[in-house]
Amino acid sequence: MNYIFTLFLIMNTTVVYDFNKNTSPSDWRIIDDGVMGGLSQGKFSIDAEGNGVFAGNVSLENNGGFSSVRYQFEKIKVTKTSKIRIRLKGDGKDYQFRIKDKKTTYFSYITTFKTSGKWETIEINMKDLYPSFRGQTLKLPNFHSAYFEEIVFLIGNKKNESFQLVLDKIELE
Repeated sequence: MNYIFTLFLIMNTTVVYDFNKNTSPSDWRIIDDGVMGGLSQGKFSIDAEGNGVFAGNVSLENNGGFSSVRYQFEKIKVTKTSKIRIRLKGDGKDYQFRIKDKKTTYFSYITTFKTSGKWETIEINMKDLYPSFRGQTLKLPNFHSAYFEEIVFLIGNKKNESFQLVLDKIELE
């Protein structure tokens, strides 16, 4: 008698944000370089298909150079092997993905990813996110907290440019 044993690995996935036509754009907050005198302008909206759209213009005038959109939430637990998976469609430009373990932490843990101009899934190992504050890498360990409370998408490629990042779903695995 032959026995076939199948092992199913159940992936524990937490949805951080799943965009849809009922999504409120007010869940997300724009922070531009205007906080430092810059002239960049980002906007966040929900398109006809129910995707989140972070779009605008980055300006280097008046010492500017970035636009960001952030989402804060109740603590989400993570493990040492946790990964963020983001389904998105970019414009071929580089973006930063940032998290904070606590909303009140003054610095973020960050990484940069390049978009292809097509729908794709970006996967980020949480342990690879490094600490940074105002463009400076800090002499602290990479992300190692048991939870996080904020995510941010930022564009700041040191040039004047328009941008558009379309977001479908953000998950933690």
